[in-house]
Amino acid sequence: MTEAAAGGAPAGPTETAWAAAVAAVRDLPADARVLLICHVNPDGDALGSMLGFGLGLRRLGVRDLQATFPGPPEVPEPFRWMPGVDLLVPQDDAYPAPDLVICFDAASESRLGDLADRLDTAGTSLVLDHHASNSGFGRISLVDPHAAATSVVALELLDRLGVTLDADIATGLYVALTTDTGSFRFEATTPAVHETAARLIATGIRPGDISRRIFDTRPFGAVRLFGEVLGRATLEPAAAAGHGLVWTYATRDDLVRHDQPAYVLEALIDSVRCTAEADVSCVVKQSGEAEWAVSLRSKGAVDVSRVAVALGGGGHRFAAGFTGRGALDEVVGRIRAELATGAVTPVA
Repeated sequence: MTEAAAGGAPAGPTETAWAAAVAAVRDLPADARVLLICHVNPDGDALGSMLGFGLGLRRLGVRDLQATFPGPPEVPEPFRWMPGVDLLVPQDDAYPAPDLVICFDAASESRLGDLADRLDTAGTSLVLDHHASNSGFGRISLVDPHAAATSVVALELLDRLGVTLDADIATGLYVALTTDTGSFRFEATTPAVHETAARLIATGIRPGDISRRIFDTRPFGAVRLFGEVLGRATLEPAAAAGHGLVWTYATRDDLVRHDQPAYVLEALIDSVRCTAEADVSCVVKQSGEAEWAVSLRSKGAVDVSRVAVALGGGGHRFAAGFTGRGALDEVVGRIRAELATGAVTPVA
């Protein structure tokens, strides 16, 4: 349900899609059960969009409301303080057949893990996302690849539903916006992004406090872990058609040795991507015996979403990811090969 812009690029949700989404929420019976789901290993945009929107639904009077995500029910430490965390339940306790399921920040059904079956058991399904690689799943699709974060889509729907913003709702949406724009440093930071941030800040939230909690707080064990993992980083200047690749990896043994949970590694990519000699940066994080969660970033010369999509994942041209299987060398070799064989087209 997206219109095409000039050249065939998706322009965002149609008015028909917006109207269908509004009706799906407004027409719920009083005893309806609503389930909110975000992607596995949730980041700030996934959790912030979901919890902020969930609090908005509460304001509308939705009583039977749950939020969840696939996998272990451990919320990353930087997000545990957020308003709305009381909505969260483990995936095994989530409504098996909700009247409405709403998915946040997931580009494909596979990102919903064991919760993907709710798309079939729910009365209807609504997808809010901003990934250009979104597969178009769900009955009603609100996908805007031009939005800086899924929270931008969530805020638009809240506006259309007539929800008045308060500080609790705005906190989640602001966390989502600031994390997916790299604290307003990434290319997606437009005048409209700053206008949205200003609107959220006007509710009384404290951006300095939020930034400190999200970006500037890390246990000492994670600091030591980062130092070790960064020490094994590899620079390949000739990769990506000469644009350069820098990559490193972290194993489960690394986490055990430093007594750290897996989510602390999500911030590691920011320390790798600053390498001046490489446009493409990559962190490969072991998630299973022969399974790796791969994060890719680009400074703009290379569209890393094409690599991720070719290898079974998705994302944006500046930030993407996929799940790699096999030995570490095999996973990195596939990335290197995609960068070398034209799977990535340089962007102007």
